[in-house]
Amino acid sequence: MTFPGPGPRTARILAGALGVLAVVHLAALLTRAATGSADGLGTAADLAVHVTKPALMPVLAACVLARGGPPLLAGALLFGCGGDTFLQIGGDTLFLLGMGSFAAGHVCYLLLFARHGAADTRRGRTAAAAAAYAALLTGTVALLWPDLPPELRIPVAGYSLLLTAMAFGALRAGPWAALGGLLFLLSDTLIATGIAEWPQLPGPQFWIMLTYIAAQCALAFGVLRTVAAPRGPRAAAQPTRTADSAV
Repeated sequence: MTFPGPGPRTARILAGALGVLAVVHLAALLTRAATGSADGLGTAADLAVHVTKPALMPVLAACVLARGGPPLLAGALLFGCGGDTFLQIGGDTLFLLGMGSFAAGHVCYLLLFARHGAADTRRGRTAAAAAAYAALLTGTVALLWPDLPPELRIPVAGYSLLLTAMAFGALRAGPWAALGGLLFLLSDTLIATGIAEWPQLPGPQFWIMLTYIAAQCALAFGVLRTVAAPRGPRAAAQPTRTADSAV
């Protein structure tokens, strides 16, 4: 299944722009951590963080469309942009709105995996993976629950369930998507431990964004590869311009 798009040259330009934005954003986070700067707009690093963060996912979404990727994938990434923006502004209400925006993106991913993914026919392996993800979800929520603000416990638990379902569903779309799902779990778990006021790694925002950017790129690349994969002998015999290149 293919989708019309501007073409590979445009996609390469957009991929380069995404790389520059990601490097600038992560470097600014490291600079801010090294100088002990609080979150705000008081320094050039602060300004760079606030300008580049909401731009990351729209550029990746444009790159996906330029590669002929499905609009639903671009939608998942744009919901990620909404989440990034709400969380960056801050506040309890906007945090919940941001979590809801990310949740909408996970629903988009689940629909993509259902449409384009291939289920593992080995039932034992699927059951083992499901048990592992269920144990991961249960253990993480159980550990975080006592330390989360009471008003956030239920929303965080519900979001965690959807996030874990997305990560498990990503197994249908191949190793890149599966890696992206795991990295998304890691990134959001780092956020949750911060909310629970657990001890953090030095420069926690750097690690959150590094794993998040890698997660979205891996998910996008995995879905593009799955969409481009031929379906049977007839599909393999029909050459088309598809999303078979890296984002």
